[in-house]
Amino acid sequence: MENVSNSEWEIMRVVWTKSETTSSEIIDILGDRLDWQPSTVKTLLARLVDKGLLVTKRDGKRFKYSASASEDDIFNTELRMLMSKICNTKVHSVMTTLIDEYDLSQSDIDSLIKKLNDKRKNAPEKITCHCIPGQCKC
Repeated sequence: MENVSNSEWEIMRVVWTKSETTSSEIIDILGDRLDWQPSTVKTLLARLVDKGLLVTKRDGKRFKYSASASEDDIFNTELRMLMSKICNTKVHSVMTTLIDEYDLSQSDIDSLIKKLNDKRKNAPEKITCHCIPGQCKC
């Protein structure tokens, strides 16, 4: 999957929320807030169709757009691509930063604790670096 730009994410979030939408609806939702012209929205829609992230269906004179995959699927793919760029030994640091930077409900925290306790059962004593020699300081 090709990377999804920040602007494309804005479009995708509307599509996921509405399930099926038109360029006009997206323009109404994002146009003023992001100071986008209709042509910008249409260009982004075309890119997302080309990337295979949106599916089009003709509805009279206009097209309706829907996502080819769920928000979770696309987000998880993007996250895996991002995480593949760092050393395995730095995953802890990234996760700690996420926990520090973002608000979590008590329920979210309970869920994370449970997940971590489950993960601990099969966790190695030490994480091994798999980087190409010279790519990190491990």
